[in-house]
Amino acid sequence: MFGNIGAPELLLIFLVVLLVFGAKRIPEIARGLGRGIREFKEATREISREISVDVDETPQIRAPHQGAPTARTTATPTQQPAAGSSQTSEPTQS
Repeated sequence: MFGNIGAPELLLIFLVVLLVFGAKRIPEIARGLGRGIREFKEATREISREISVDVDETPQIRAPHQGAPTARTTATPTQQPAAGSSQTSEPTQS
């Protein structure tokens, strides 16, 4: 569609822009457009750097090898004798 734009078409587009905006406004528009493009490029670079840092920092989760001990610990509650039971916690003296 736009692949066949030649010199005459570009000249016509430039003349229309010149008539619409005026000679004084074209440099201001070009500067603003340049700043916008520069900020967009910087933002995309920053986002891609953040993504690559996040990918590098994520820990790799590996499946345990078969036969390897697992690091599971289960907490068992300590049993204390109920009040009034016949068990004493004092050692016997002989």
